Amino acid sequence: MSLRALPFLLLLAMTSCGDDTEADRLGVGAECTSNDQCDVDTNQSCLAFKGGYCGIRGCVHDSDCPQPSACVAHTDGMNYCFRTCADKPECNVNRTVDNEANCSSSVTFVDGTQGRKACVPPSST
Repeated sequence: MSLRALPFLLLLAMTSCGDDTEADRLGVGAECTSNDQCDVDTNQSCLAFKGGYCGIRGCVHDSDCPQPSACVAHTDGMNYCFRTCADKPECNVNRTVDNEANCSSSVTFVDGTQGRKACVPPSST
């Protein structure tokens, strides 16, 4: 292999790897200003949180949510599909610094916590 090909191969390896989960592709947890910025084919809409939040309103079970997201009973009395996470950076792949979501274990998962955390969007605007 030529040394000239090495930078190309490294670039190819870096772009083909990564954490491109279904939630990243579908935009779960992404910042938005309108429904057309979310995947309407999976019933997502731009939820009315600060900075918007692509998700699904009215879920009943985790099975209503694209992976890796889960059905969470929010403090506003509604259930939403929120992205699941291990730490805060996962929550903000598609969000700006001004509208960061937090990775929290202090949420009520409809189907039980199972040791999970969810990306909780900032309060409504």
